[in-house]
Amino acid sequence: MPASPKPRTRRTADALRQLANVGPAIRRDLSLLGIDTVDQLASQNADELYLRLQVLTQSDQDPCVWDTFAAIIHEARTGERTPWWHWTPIRKERQKAGSFQRRL
Repeated sequence: MPASPKPRTRRTADALRQLANVGPAIRRDLSLLGIDTVDQLASQNADELYLRLQVLTQSDQDPCVWDTFAAIIHEARTGERTPWWHWTPIRKERQKAGSFQRRL
């Protein structure tokens, strides 16, 4: 009898799609940014990812992309799932304070 495949663990490349806010588009963005594992994601910074994505795509990104990056980085670090819109007020406060860089 052949051995059954090992179950996927949270730290495999496919595990990114298991994060609460990672759908096909964000998964493509992460690949473009060179992020293929949850461990890689956990060491990232949402501000840096957001700005790098704009450089790589040569187009402005909706600020909600930052919210999504913040949510998935938080989940990668802590295991806590939060909806991306939980991070929107945080970003908006930073925008008011002038500490959120929208473009390079």
